[in-house]
Amino acid sequence: MAHQQPSSPDSGAQVIRLRRPSGSRPSAPGHDNTATKGPADDDLAKYARDETPDDYRQRMIVNAAALAFVALLGAAGLWLADTMASMRKNQDCVLTGRRGCSPVDVPVRSRY
Repeated sequence: MAHQQPSSPDSGAQVIRLRRPSGSRPSAPGHDNTATKGPADDDLAKYARDETPDDYRQRMIVNAAALAFVALLGAAGLWLADTMASMRKNQDCVLTGRRGCSPVDVPVRSRY
């Protein structure tokens, strides 16, 4: 039987140094790193905001229109669900063999 030495936790460990690309350096907090712009910075530039102030009135109008659209969709969904439920009720009544399943609207006569 071969003599085995207990292995220490550091045995076989290697340190791998990660190198940054030659054009980029880490920037310190508060340091403007505009001198070393790479292609990734150019891709993000299209999402940067300009210095013009926000148009809050336009934003509120768009939000109100979106809210109205969502409310309209909700109302249409409720109407559709109610219509489907009444149709299912009528179909169930007809399939059981009953007659006169659909409601009949009778005009109300006044005595005067």
